[in-house]
Amino acid sequence: MLSLDLLYQAAFALKDVARNTDLIRAPRMFPNDEVYLKTENLQLTGSFKLRGAYNKIARLSEEERAKGVVACSAGNHSQGVALAAQRAGLSAVICIPEGAPISKVEATRSYGAEVVLVPGVYDDAYERALKIANETGRTLIHPFDDDDVIAGQGTIGLEILNQLSSVDAVIVPVGGGGLISGIAFAIKSLKPSCKVYGVQAAGAPSMVEALKKGKREALSNAASLADGIAVKMPGEKTFEYCRKYVDEIVTVTDDEIASAILTLMEQQKLVSEGAGATPVAALLAGKIDIKGKKTVCLISGGNIDVTILSRVITRGLMMQSRLVELEIEVFDRPKQLSQVSQLVADLGANVFNVEHDRKTDSIDLKHCILRLGLETRNRAHIDEVVTAIREHGWRCKEL
Repeated sequence: MLSLDLLYQAAFALKDVARNTDLIRAPRMFPNDEVYLKTENLQLTGSFKLRGAYNKIARLSEEERAKGVVACSAGNHSQGVALAAQRAGLSAVICIPEGAPISKVEATRSYGAEVVLVPGVYDDAYERALKIANETGRTLIHPFDDDDVIAGQGTIGLEILNQLSSVDAVIVPVGGGGLISGIAFAIKSLKPSCKVYGVQAAGAPSMVEALKKGKREALSNAASLADGIAVKMPGEKTFEYCRKYVDEIVTVTDDEIASAILTLMEQQKLVSEGAGATPVAALLAGKIDIKGKKTVCLISGGNIDVTILSRVITRGLMMQSRLVELEIEVFDRPKQLSQVSQLVADLGANVFNVEHDRKTDSIDLKHCILRLGLETRNRAHIDEVVTAIREHGWRCKEL
């Protein structure tokens, strides 16, 4: 079972390995509230996962250390276990779903671990890891449902209280529940008045559903931009810890997550992965009331795949009404495009894409369709552009 002694032992074990990450104020994002960001995205390996993995490995017996460890993960946990094993001089086998980003696979290999790519999803990789553990005697380092792992993650709670003893609320991403279990235990044990909120992806609300029903059940599907917390079923231990120590868990959509990633990049110059941005997404979307509270958002990781980053930014810009696609029906004759472009330019919008379609069956032969991609300032600016286009006599709709 968790105890403060276990957390303090974990903090001692991690003192020369894990960074005591900065707690920074975010006034540009939240000018009317006192919100701080706990920057675990700047942790070694780019994620909090190093803490739990290293603490678990540090507590292995000599016999267990001699046989090595095995783990399964689609990303951050694999890197945490690989680095922890490397630091401890242990052999590590990491089972990763074969569809995982190449960058995460190579990062895991760079720490000296043997990578086994497993066809399927996380659950398939977990079954392979269990099989390897049973056949070889390696110790399975579970990503979240283990008290030593949870204690390692809980050291973040101790750090937050040391950095901001007057904290009133802490907001934490939730997947399997290991991170929030450790943090909530630490905070509720030392400062019971402080609220602890969790945030899950709307596409993978496993802990939300478990708490609602009073029991754990596997989701039929778990898919989200926040792939680090897309877990079908929470842990047995973590479910109980969340029931006891967590005040509330809310969900956020992928669009809200994308907007939060963009806001963190623009306003705070911080790169966050989807899971890491969920606490900020919850606040920006008004899902948690923090009025009058000193609030900490945990940015749990920054290992976003650069191959999808541009799509995330585009999605975030559209959520913030800074990008829009318009479909405009005009007469199929000279100067129509230039007139539309001039009107848009006069209103301060920037055209970044143009498509001209005269073959569509939805209009008569005298007309054509212009599809414009525009950079805009906000929702009011889009409305101003659309209104002006319609007042000019052209039909216009947003796509």
